Amino acid sequence: MGIEIRPAASDEMDQFGLMGAYSYGGSFGDGPDNITSSSNRPEWTLCAFDGSTMATAFSAFPFTMRANGKAMSYAGISGVGTRPEYRRQGLLRRIMTQAFSDMRDRQQSVAGLWASQAAIYQRYGFSINNFKRKYQVDSVNVRFNETDTELLKVSRHLPGEVMDLVKGLYREFVLDRMSYLHRSTALWMNNVFEEGEDGPVYVAVAYDSDEPKAYVAYTLRAGKVNDRARPQEIKILDFAWLTSQAYRSIWQYLGLHDLVGRITWETAPIDDPAYEMFQEPRLLHTEDQEGAWFRVIDVPAALENRGYSEEGEIVVEVFGDDIADWNNGKWKLEVSQGEAVVQSTKESPDLKIGIKSLGSLFTGMRRARELEVWGLIEGNRNSISIADNLFVTHHAPHCPDHY
Repeated sequence: MGIEIRPAASDEMDQFGLMGAYSYGGSFGDGPDNITSSSNRPEWTLCAFDGSTMATAFSAFPFTMRANGKAMSYAGISGVGTRPEYRRQGLLRRIMTQAFSDMRDRQQSVAGLWASQAAIYQRYGFSINNFKRKYQVDSVNVRFNETDTELLKVSRHLPGEVMDLVKGLYREFVLDRMSYLHRSTALWMNNVFEEGEDGPVYVAVAYDSDEPKAYVAYTLRAGKVNDRARPQEIKILDFAWLTSQAYRSIWQYLGLHDLVGRITWETAPIDDPAYEMFQEPRLLHTEDQEGAWFRVIDVPAALENRGYSEEGEIVVEVFGDDIADWNNGKWKLEVSQGEAVVQSTKESPDLKIGIKSLGSLFTGMRRARELEVWGLIEGNRNSISIADNLFVTHHAPHCPDHY
C-alpha cells in the first residue's frame, strides 16, 4: 500500500498530538491531547498515512491577517512533523504541493509559519516575515529623553475586568499594520492571558481622560533576578498603544515597580520606538531574533487584496515557483485610490522576482532597492523606485502571536 495524502479523521487526532509531542520534544505537551491536537480540527489537517500510521503531520489554521490597512485570509501552518523513519522521502513536499492548491481554492492567498528550521521552509518559497525584538531592562533604567512630557493616568486591572476594552484597543492598534493577526479567543487565551509558572496576568491601561489609549498585559514574579534589592521580573506579554504619550506612560508605570530588577519583552516589533526614546537605549539590551515566515500562495489575489499607501502601476514577472506554478508569469499591478487591480499580461516586465523574494517585498520586510543590491530582483532604477513606493508599509511587519 502506498502513502496516502489526506486530512486526519477525528479518531486519528491522537496520532496528530503524539506526532507533535515527539517532533517538538514535548514543548507543547507529551500526551495525545496536547495543544498540538487540541488547538486543531481534523478539517485543517493534511497528513501522510502509511496504512493507518500517520507518517507526516501538517495543519493550516484559517486566520485573518492585517495587510497595510486591509484584511486578508491567511493560512497559518502549524504542527508539521514527520516520523524519523519516513524522512527524506519527499512526503512534506507532496503535502505542501497539495496544501498550496487547497489554500488557493479556499482563497487563502498568503500563508505563514514559525519555522523550526529555516532550511526546511526556504526550499518551499518561504521568507522571513519579521524580526521580534527582545528587551531586558532594569526598572531603574526606564528613563526617557523628554522628561517634561505630561504622562497619562495608568491603572491596573485583572484581565476579565477589561477584556472588551483590550480587544478594542488591539483592533485599533493593528488596523493599518502588516502581518498582525485577527485574534480569536484561542489566540488571546494561549498567547496573552494564559497563566503559567510566571504567575497571574495583569493588565495596565493608560487613559487620556476616560479614553483608553494603551494597554500592557504582563506577569510579575519574585525570585527571578539575582539582585538582593530588586529580585522580581516583569514579563510583558502584549503591548499596544495609540499615541506616543500613551506608550511612554505605560513604560513609566512599569518603571515604578521598585522591586523589579528586570523587565523583559520578547516580542516587540522591529520598529518599536523605545530605542529612540530611552535616555540610555543600550540598557535595553536589545536582541533581534527571527520571527514568523511568509509565503505568497496566489500572486494576483494577494497583490489585489493587500493595502497600498501610494498609487502607480508596474509589471512584475514572477519566476521559479516549482510548487505553485500558477504564480509564474507576468502580472500587471495597477493601484488607484488605495484599490489594486492585477491582470495577467504579455507586456515587458518592469521587475523580475522569485517567489521567495516577492514575499519579502510584499510584507515590507525588504525594500526593492535592498533586493536589487543583493541580486534578488531585476529592474532599472525607475522600476525599483516605483516598487519601493508601491510596497511601502505604514509599519514594519510583525506577528507577535505564535501558533
